[in-house]
Amino acid sequence: MYSDLKGKTAIVTGSSKGIGKAVAERFGKEKMNVVVNYHSDPGGAREAVDNIQAAGGNALAIEADVSSEEDVKKLINSAVEHFGSLDVMVNNSGFNGAGAFPHELELDEWQKVIDVNLTGAFLCAREALKYMADRRMKGSILNISSVHQQIPRPKNVHYSASKGGMKLLTETLALDYADKGIRVNAIAPGTIATESNEDLEGSRKSEQLKKIPMNEFGEPEQVASAAAWLVSQEAAYVTGATLFVDGGMTLYPSQLE
Repeated sequence: MYSDLKGKTAIVTGSSKGIGKAVAERFGKEKMNVVVNYHSDPGGAREAVDNIQAAGGNALAIEADVSSEEDVKKLINSAVEHFGSLDVMVNNSGFNGAGAFPHELELDEWQKVIDVNLTGAFLCAREALKYMADRRMKGSILNISSVHQQIPRPKNVHYSASKGGMKLLTETLALDYADKGIRVNAIAPGTIATESNEDLEGSRKSEQLKKIPMNEFGEPEQVASAAAWLVSQEAAYVTGATLFVDGGMTLYPSQLE
């Protein structure tokens, strides 16, 4: 646990399930004020709020589409109005999109993934940075990227491009705001045991495990532990970094097979 996080306010986008929910709930254990953002899963958001409050934190669920500039502004304003501040912005919202060879990919499918994964992270970071910089606050921005910011993902050029963009988004923001005391980092998870990977069974799961040197899927809580460290003062001299939480997946030569 990190005592400096107690009482601070964080927004976690896409936190009604999966990694985002685990991060939000870990922040609850740190006794933080947590805004649980969701787009289409109010039930999951309510569950996250209940879990955060049960752990000793404060929580509020807010519906918002991160690809909408208007929604993002409302999200930030609502968080500040309710909790009085904003110290941490976690850009977790994202989705894979339909897999296809690039020459078969429709423009709207490309745009959906880019809009949520990359533009959404930019919009949320921009609004959070406005708030922090205007008040000369030493806040933290954390982007949840993917191993596919480094490993190309076959038949997912839109997803790989969005996460590759997030890498340089993270590094450029970190460079631009380092002298203001605002840290910007990323976590790049590998294959995590979330709802999106539930369909990996039998031979498909075995093939995926071959790409992971530790021979097991990660747990959302393991990503959440890394998130808590990165936004705490224990990581006060860390900015512009991507922490891979992937069981060694990015090291393994067969990951492109």
